[in-house]
Amino acid sequence: MKTLYVSDLDGTLLNSQSKLSEYSTKTLNRLTEDGTAFTYATARSLISASVVTKNLRTPIPVIIYNGASIVDTRSGRRLDSASFNKQGIREVAEWLTERQTYPLVYAFIDGVEHVSWLKGYENDGMLHYLHSRKGDPRLRSVTNIHDLYAGDVFYFTCIGDQDPMTEIHQRFSRNGRYQCIVQQELYRQEYWCELMPAQATKANAIVRLKKIMGFDRIVSFGDRVNDLSMFSISDEAYAVENAVDELKERATGIIKSNDDDGVARWLDRHVHSND
Repeated sequence: MKTLYVSDLDGTLLNSQSKLSEYSTKTLNRLTEDGTAFTYATARSLISASVVTKNLRTPIPVIIYNGASIVDTRSGRRLDSASFNKQGIREVAEWLTERQTYPLVYAFIDGVEHVSWLKGYENDGMLHYLHSRKGDPRLRSVTNIHDLYAGDVFYFTCIGDQDPMTEIHQRFSRNGRYQCIVQQELYRQEYWCELMPAQATKANAIVRLKKIMGFDRIVSFGDRVNDLSMFSISDEAYAVENAVDELKERATGIIKSNDDDGVARWLDRHVHSND
């Protein structure tokens, strides 16, 4: 039976410095060269993920934006993607604008991917995000609401204190038109509330990738609540030691932490017995 191994990045495959260790890189590349089917599913964009996985060979397509897209890293081609319809964009834009909340808006504009934000309304969390991605060609500052929500929008990220982010989550997680995740940013105090089309989940993307590539089984690795859907469709699912309790309760087992190369060590020990 053909097994696909899928790992989250931040907090799972990456260590607490948001880096892929030399041990994990060498181990995963060796396993991949030996025929192990390994990929990652992340909330990051391809550009952001590529920076932290630049030495990792990923012949299997990767899942980005929490499942909104499946991308072939070698060609950059999107194999599958999900976007909001005009009604969904308008509903989110009007509700957030009434509360003077201006998100990061991810969209394709004339076929080019952009991350737009309203200049002059950045909070500390947004400024940290923008600074950490300095030089990213997707970044696009705008001066009005119309331009903020332009293009083929597929993702929203709101950054702020816990209460307003929880309010956004409660508003948009009530119906079936949206996928909404709220959680505290790793290693920082801000909370992120991320809005995606309903079909954009790690679970749905993995199921599609499994079908496209002809795999029989899924084994996954994660650390946070946005990995719950991925765990739900996996034949085996492992939470790193530093994972949140909610995910550990759904796991097949607990492995070493991200700072102890838990994913790579588990794979090195178990991959051949599973295949």
